[in-house]
Amino acid sequence: MDRRFLTVLGVSLLFALVVSSIFYQMTAKGSTKKAEKSELKDIVVAARPLGVGSTIKPDDVKTARVPADQFPKGAFSKVEEVFERPIVSNILVDEPILDGRLAARGAGIGLAPIIPVGMRAVPVRVNDVSGVAGFVLPGMRVDVLVTGHPPNYSGTITTTVLQNILVLSAGQVLQPDPRGQNINATTVTLLVNPEQAEILTLSGSEGRIQLVLRNGGDQQIQKTPGHDVAELFGLRKVRAEGDGSPKPRATRPRLPAPVVMAAPVARPAPPPPPDEVVVIRGNKKSVEIVGRQKITDTDTRP
Repeated sequence: MDRRFLTVLGVSLLFALVVSSIFYQMTAKGSTKKAEKSELKDIVVAARPLGVGSTIKPDDVKTARVPADQFPKGAFSKVEEVFERPIVSNILVDEPILDGRLAARGAGIGLAPIIPVGMRAVPVRVNDVSGVAGFVLPGMRVDVLVTGHPPNYSGTITTTVLQNILVLSAGQVLQPDPRGQNINATTVTLLVNPEQAEILTLSGSEGRIQLVLRNGGDQQIQKTPGHDVAELFGLRKVRAEGDGSPKPRATRPRLPAPVVMAAPVARPAPPPPPDEVVVIRGNKKSVEIVGRQKITDTDTRP
């Protein structure tokens, strides 16, 4: 065979061997790094659905294995770290337990752990009317109306005292029914700040409270003047625009007062008639007033 051909063939084989060696080394390094990145790590997950207000027991959680680079922030690796911690947000089965879903250990059970710092939970007694017939469910937002009799005011007034208030619970239920059914409850607990808690408590003691449902996406606060019973019948208004306190208003026009006829004025009696004297001279007769001149002459002839 031609020596030149053999030389070219040998060089080609050597070059192919070098390239294959380099490629193999690069692939081996990449596989090693990938194996390092895919190292598994324990993570605590829910063994069953966990609801708001309960505390985590040993049977409620389990551990699973996830890649170390996919370990969620705030997750736990040991089940002992989550025992006896209250749940403030619903957790689904096999969902990782995150620190933001739990309250501090010892925060209590039931409603207390889900109350944010600086806020208050105030229960409001309701019935089928004031509670919107069972449709006020946890997580909804409502307005609070109060009807009562203000001091030094004769009418009955209804006005809106609070708006866009979050419902924490309906009775003992801290979350909506999964099937969407109504919750028959005699009390509804609202989440308010301390000032709103005072207003709500005063409203319940001095008047009748009515809850009004609103769209959860509606965050607007409306200014309402309120209305009283007299205004329903078109007699008067409760408040002037921009004034939040009850003030007496002009009533409808009254009928004019009856006209009283004055008694007739007494006139003086006419003076008595003057004294007259009849004088006859021959065939003439005249009448004279005493103290005055003669006023008439009459012929007396037949």
